[in-house]
Amino acid sequence: MSSSASLSEIETLEAFTEELVARLSRVVPEGEVRLKAPLAWEILRLKKTVNAVILGHNYMEPVLYHSVPDYTGDSLQLSAVAAETDADVIVFCGVWFMGETAKILSPDKIVLVPSTKAGCSLAEGVTADDVLRLKEQFPGAPVVSYVNTYASVKAVSDYCCTSGNADKVVRYLLNAGHDRIIFVPDRYLAENTARQLGLRFWMAGGEEEAPASGGGPMVIGWRARCEVHELFTPEDVENVRRQYPDAIILAHPECSPEVIERADVAGSTKLMVDYVRQNPAKRFALFTECAMGDNLAAEFPDRELVRSCSLRCKHMNTITVEDTLRSLQTLTPRVELDPDIISRARKPIDRMLAIR
Repeated sequence: MSSSASLSEIETLEAFTEELVARLSRVVPEGEVRLKAPLAWEILRLKKTVNAVILGHNYMEPVLYHSVPDYTGDSLQLSAVAAETDADVIVFCGVWFMGETAKILSPDKIVLVPSTKAGCSLAEGVTADDVLRLKEQFPGAPVVSYVNTYASVKAVSDYCCTSGNADKVVRYLLNAGHDRIIFVPDRYLAENTARQLGLRFWMAGGEEEAPASGGGPMVIGWRARCEVHELFTPEDVENVRRQYPDAIILAHPECSPEVIERADVAGSTKLMVDYVRQNPAKRFALFTECAMGDNLAAEFPDRELVRSCSLRCKHMNTITVEDTLRSLQTLTPRVELDPDIISRARKPIDRMLAIR
């Protein structure tokens, strides 16, 4: 997990601005950096005053990502780190379900998400009532909810998972004797996980009737999809192959199975960051939200991140330097959850973390 602590140690705004301009010279126009640098500088000053820790998801726009977060990474990883700090305030520069997860793990801290518009098509694609109906339809089947869900869904789930450990959680449940596993909400992550483990897959919520018992273990998926990752196509992968035959293609498992099977590597944003950091190859193409490619291009100037997409998450894009400053100034918008929801939503997260 990377940190922007080195920038926070710079003593003057002028030096801070020049360092940020140099760091982002490959990905952001200089004028934009100079316009936003004083705001980022004020955020760094103010977070000390209110004893805040700032978390930046990998999909944040580059000026914010490379200037103010104490920690950057994926959502659950960031929430876990924040829970271990002595900060009174957590500012989550990410979407709203991420702020909820941070609140679940740090119920006594003030948790802020700078924009109330920072939603998620996956989190909004399934409700607690949907999950309860699936439980009625498949008695005894454990429910695995992707971390990209709201707290109310986690509260009626048995286990959580991330895009990096979904296979481990499902395999654990198989070894525990379950032959049907409900996996919500991302259809593609569920299907890709089933394929990876050689399991049958059936999507609930459609017109097709559920298969009868027998025939081997089955993952029961849901119909929601990420509105960014679902737009990648097999043709996109082939176009990159033709133009950049030496590029290593990394795809997020929220992409369709047809995209995943054509990529070189499939995995979470953390896996992608680690892979680019550790692999000696010089050229990579990321099939995920495009801000991440810019952030990695700035972090690793000796690597070429092929501009294989221009798909920006409209929800992540609502988190700006300006709104992050305003959030710290006003200590709003706050994530507020009922204590009972926090207690029940914490259990599937803890069960996931206990799996080795």
